[in-house]
Amino acid sequence: MDFKKYLRILVKNDGSDLYLTFNAPPSAKFNGELKALSRERMTSEQLHEIAEFLMNKEQLDQFEHKPEMNLALDEPDIGRFRINIFKQRTNLAMVIRNIKVEIPNADDLGLPQVLKEQIMKKRGLILFVGGTGSGKSTSLAALIDHRNSNSAGHIVTIEDPIEYVHPHKKSLVSQREVGVDTDTYEDALENTLRQAPDVILIGEIRTEETMEHALAFAETGHLCLSTLHANNANQALDRIINFFPEERHSQLLMDIGLNIQAFISQRLIPTVDGKRVAAIEILIGTQTIRDLIMKGDVSAIKEIMEKSEELGMQTFDSHIYKLHKQGIISLEEALKNADSPSNLQVKLNLEDSTYSNMTSDEDTTEEEQAAIDLAFGDLALEEMDDGKPKIDEENKILKTPQELMEEKIARRLQEDARNAEELKKMEEILQKNM
Repeated sequence: MDFKKYLRILVKNDGSDLYLTFNAPPSAKFNGELKALSRERMTSEQLHEIAEFLMNKEQLDQFEHKPEMNLALDEPDIGRFRINIFKQRTNLAMVIRNIKVEIPNADDLGLPQVLKEQIMKKRGLILFVGGTGSGKSTSLAALIDHRNSNSAGHIVTIEDPIEYVHPHKKSLVSQREVGVDTDTYEDALENTLRQAPDVILIGEIRTEETMEHALAFAETGHLCLSTLHANNANQALDRIINFFPEERHSQLLMDIGLNIQAFISQRLIPTVDGKRVAAIEILIGTQTIRDLIMKGDVSAIKEIMEKSEELGMQTFDSHIYKLHKQGIISLEEALKNADSPSNLQVKLNLEDSTYSNMTSDEDTTEEEQAAIDLAFGDLALEEMDDGKPKIDEENKILKTPQELMEEKIARRLQEDARNAEELKKMEEILQKNM
């Protein structure tokens, strides 16, 4: 069976994964949606033929005793792929991940400026967090390329398998693939410091031992990067803590607090035009965040993130809110992907209600209306010669929009309170007369 034609379809249409399993048609994911590539169902013989093509004799023998195999495929004129071969209901199956050969640009991915600043740090721990297929490896590759393009040094990566091939630019890049360039993660990690690195990428943190190495690299003055499967920064911290026995939790929190540079969480959300966009949560290791982690007060972190946008931090819900207000994602997708759908819905309802009430008030002054329009994005704008927008000169704002909005809301709340008090008095009078 010529399964390469399905690889070509996957690459040509920018698909993410190809699924080959017994008694089902070959299928692939495009923009997160699974689609069949053929009407014919795959047979056991076809799957064994593909497996024998992909695995060498040693791997085939190993698969007979341990039916799990991870490997990489570099197919000329088609692309690079990461493959997981396994058994299900005694039959062979495999998932083939499309590894993009061209390293994406951080700006093209829409990554915030603060992440480009973080990747240039000299030391510390940066973790990318997200589920499978969340795009965290792609974002991390783009940031490594940014560092490679702008700073001289030695970048060492330990991956299983290598996902993006980084050329030498301003930095030297040594990429080691587990099972090819080194026998195990542990062997590679134990020898990494002997290779005089400036930046160390560990493909994924899965165990207590790997996390210990990551912290040790950060503590010895290196920038350590890795990925972790978790939904957000809080869950990532909980998962790391649970790698270790309880008696070590206190010291572990101290080590993380001292070494954290950033935790970046990511998830891909379908857009209104049928593509996908990354919603990103950013936790920066400020002194306040470090103190909370060292105290073990993980639950208080999100509130600090919400109040620290000027420092580059943002929660998932704040970014999802912005993506929806910009018309990039639908309300349905916004609520589906929010950490707290109810809070996001309340925020959207409150904004709509506040804008409706404020704009319908007859006693709104011109300067208040200008502030309201500015706050809600409806203030008239005109293009300057340099292409940058400026406020219509007819709208003279004597106070900041925030001050005017607060005054307006305060007056409305006072009016609502008076109305409620008058209604209560009328009800009391009616009760007495009944």
